[in-house]
Amino acid sequence: MKKLTKLLTTAAIATGLFAGAASAEDMRIALVVKALGIGFFEAAAKGAEEAASELGDVEIIYTGPTDTTAEGQIEVINSLIAQNVDAIAVSANDTDALVPTLKKAMQRGITVISWDSGVAEEGRQMHLNPSSNPLIGNMIIKLAADELPEGGQVAVLSATTTSTNQNIWIDEMNKVMSNYPGVEVVATVYGDDLADKSYREATGLMQSYPDLDAIIAPTSVGIVAAAQAVVDAGKVGQVNVTGLGLPSEMAGAIESGASKSFAIWNPIDLGYSATMIAYHLSKGDAVAEPGASIPMGRMGEVTLDETNSGAMADPFVYDASNIADFKDIF
Repeated sequence: MKKLTKLLTTAAIATGLFAGAASAEDMRIALVVKALGIGFFEAAAKGAEEAASELGDVEIIYTGPTDTTAEGQIEVINSLIAQNVDAIAVSANDTDALVPTLKKAMQRGITVISWDSGVAEEGRQMHLNPSSNPLIGNMIIKLAADELPEGGQVAVLSATTTSTNQNIWIDEMNKVMSNYPGVEVVATVYGDDLADKSYREATGLMQSYPDLDAIIAPTSVGIVAAAQAVVDAGKVGQVNVTGLGLPSEMAGAIESGASKSFAIWNPIDLGYSATMIAYHLSKGDAVAEPGASIPMGRMGEVTLDETNSGAMADPFVYDASNIADFKDIF
């Protein structure tokens, strides 16, 4: 099986996905994903191809291991180093395990960035986060408030009490509540990222707060469970469910009307932005250093913090107008 995996990985690198006919002068940018065959990353590859087409002198090598392991990515990266590609943009399976191999790539003059899932600072020149905690916090309350022009009651259905990212997003949401006058957060409950418990908590919220207008769930498990609870309670049109979710899992909630809209990052934009950044760094017309702004084409610029990390954009909003375009992707 190990031999077969190696053959498949090598074949993936050899064939890749190319943004048109390549010439000897084209810059070769490798988009290394967590594993091949995942819709989210295939969508990111479409974005990378879009960037390459826009730039004109870029060849995209879309590759990754056959399973989501650090060992598989290390094997892929070593092959790319041997091919002397110009840039590697990786969504890492392990923050630290890839560092020695990526250091070797940088020592050979290869531009290295991480995106989506980061690499430790010493193993890359910069990292592209899909969004930022303040942007996410603002977005989750904005989605609820946009449907409440006269104000109203909203409640939060989170994951666990100790979930770091959930707690940060809720804190950031609370910081901007003054921007949404008339909107009141009446409760925060926890479904522990379990579908059945999240469903029960959402049902409890509607019983405890009969005038509740919205449930905000910044968790992909909670948002689906809350939407189902709203349908089962016969409160579609009365209680709007929003937050962070996946198009493939939320398409039914949009169709039923239980959710007017929700957000998550757009993988097409992410692949596009990562390619643009890798290109400009490799060309030498941008430098990855704290405070630097690096062009991302139609996505604007990313500004780097003290760790050479930056946020791409607001979370992307999905609703009835675009859900069909994404529900089969991720």
